[in-house]
Amino acid sequence: MTDETAATPASPRLRGETLRLGYRQRVICDGLDLRIPDGSFTVIIGPNGCGKSTLLRSLSRLLKPLSGQVCLDGRDIHGLPAKAVARQLGLLPQSAVAPDGISVADLVARGRYPHQSLLRQWSRQDEDAVGQALAATGTADLADRLVDELSGGQRQRVWVAMALAQQTPLLLLDEPTTYLDIAHQIELLELFRRLNREGGRTLVAVLHDINHACRYATHLIAMKDGRIVAEGAPSRIVTAELIEQVFGLPCLIIEDPVSHTPMVIPR
Repeated sequence: MTDETAATPASPRLRGETLRLGYRQRVICDGLDLRIPDGSFTVIIGPNGCGKSTLLRSLSRLLKPLSGQVCLDGRDIHGLPAKAVARQLGLLPQSAVAPDGISVADLVARGRYPHQSLLRQWSRQDEDAVGQALAATGTADLADRLVDELSGGQRQRVWVAMALAQQTPLLLLDEPTTYLDIAHQIELLELFRRLNREGGRTLVAVLHDINHACRYATHLIAMKDGRIVAEGAPSRIVTAELIEQVFGLPCLIIEDPVSHTPMVIPR
């Protein structure tokens, strides 16, 4: 490529440059530089209020930086048409609200909106994408039910299905295991790992469970007080010193006997 701004191996598809993030005049993060490795399952960890979700909202184009820029494929994400961004980047927000009276199937089908146009209406490809998303999240048997009738855990899986139906190469997930019991948490994280390993998608997730983050992430970003204090492979950066620095938690780090990744044991 001759375009100097185009994404290259040294310049990943999604990155942030000197980001200053906040709401009105309240600054949450300042001076953030980050690169999301292509093909990674990147997980952001940190204590409540450290800026994890704010950063994810900025990466997804929902929050415009006070200064700096988020670049998608080498271009400022806020200079790109919304539909063009939505064909490349999907988002599962932290507190999604469904329209009243909408069925599960209709909500998941909304994930196909970025692929529709005046010249391209609903197709067999769209139908297949919705069916695959429902099957992958174990929600096919809920397809005809109203979203209003579902439990919190069921709703969360339906929102994940909608994000999957969008079929984007980049997927951002803000606390995707919220409301889920432990079995469904692991089921969903295993799904995300398959999407990353077999489907080649780049995933970025905010997780609260440090051990889940260590087990599933290929790239970990640790935040505190609006800044990045460490990033890299969990096996390389997760130490007792880092966990105490970030969370204020005295702990031991042992090897997970199943995944052979770091496991945090509180003292």
